[in-house]
Amino acid sequence: MNAIDNSKMQKDDIAPGELMSILSGAKDSPLIFYYSGRPVKPGYHVTEVKAGQFSALDCGANPEAWSEIFIQLWDIEEDDRTHMPSGKFHAIIRKVTEHVKLDDSAKLTFEVSDGVQPMQLFCAAMPTLRAGAVHVELAPRPASCKPRDRWLADQAQTAACCAPTSAAKCCG
Repeated sequence: MNAIDNSKMQKDDIAPGELMSILSGAKDSPLIFYYSGRPVKPGYHVTEVKAGQFSALDCGANPEAWSEIFIQLWDIEEDDRTHMPSGKFHAIIRKVTEHVKLDDSAKLTFEVSDGVQPMQLFCAAMPTLRAGAVHVELAPRPASCKPRDRWLADQAQTAACCAPTSAAKCCG
């Protein structure tokens, strides 16, 4: 049995390559991440970037396989620092690629902590440029049942395909 590639399961996630491409076009703009309803503090650090290849068995006994990149943010206030420029973040990730192979299309997960609270996992939305800064919303990465997620996606596809206005196109 072949493993199922779930890297495309969550459509709202941005891939690392997309993020880097956007940031390369706004190198001088401050990069501000938002999580739990607030922005990261201006002194935040990128403390770790790691890449992994995962193999698993889901709750439906389906083999799963995916690659994932984790970027760890330490949300601290430090001296009189301002939010990191997008170009500096871009340079940090590119420096990592000299030592670690990063898949530009991998699932991207942010790990965020203020050093006191436990690490939390987030996925990133498409960055937006507002008021001269790049803003990236981080949403909690929820647990899910992959067989159920696939079934719901199939049901939505079938409903969209066989709706009265499009029935002639794909169901007839």
